[in-house]
Amino acid sequence: MSIIGAGGKTSLMFHLARQLASSGKRVLTTTTTKIFFPTPDQSHAVLIDSDPEALLMRASSLLHKTNHITAAADYMADRGKLQGFGSEEISIFRKSGLFDCILVEADGAAGRSLKAPADHEPVIPPESGLLVAVAGLDLIGEPLSEELVFRSARAGEIMELRVRETITEFALARLFAHPMGSFKGAPPGVRRLIFLNKADSDKRSSYGARVAQLLGRMESPPAEAVLVGRADSSLTIHAVHHLKVQA
Repeated sequence: MSIIGAGGKTSLMFHLARQLASSGKRVLTTTTTKIFFPTPDQSHAVLIDSDPEALLMRASSLLHKTNHITAAADYMADRGKLQGFGSEEISIFRKSGLFDCILVEADGAAGRSLKAPADHEPVIPPESGLLVAVAGLDLIGEPLSEELVFRSARAGEIMELRVRETITEFALARLFAHPMGSFKGAPPGVRRLIFLNKADSDKRSSYGARVAQLLGRMESPPAEAVLVGRADSSLTIHAVHHLKVQA
């Protein structure tokens, strides 16, 4: 599974990993970009090695002690971040059969609640079976700015908003649906979900429901379902809005 977008990707990845590991699955979390070094409650087993085969040998021994491992090619101490792998290395991990689930953070957003991808983004492994696009509902009703939206100029073009114009549910739906928007570069045939994060009030949950309603009215919705919830101290899903099945 690859996770893209902004507004809670890392939190979502580690929450899912913890739940899968607790159910007995062998889980690998990694990235094709960069993520902050995980906290102990996110992942207490971190392997760093640029050689995927050597990393797999180390992981094989470690899986006798834990079901969840985070892997990276390098650690950038000055930034506190892990450097991820390319799609070829991710493919090696998958083909090893060592893990039941591989969760990949495949996008960067500099901590913002929304983003529009640049030409080289997102970096989605082509073998992904599930793709989850994330956005934070805290930006609804706020002005379009670089403080809230990563690559705000590009996002404004897609959402048809000028700088400082209010971000609406319709604008957010447009970003998800646009071919150069949230799902840009999605592998053919991959299952798509949308996770609208930061639904920590009834008002924000209603924003999420409205976005799902707008997407569901489209001739070809960009995803099969919209999940509205929170990924903070735990993962909570308030509502699942199923859209029309994709052809």
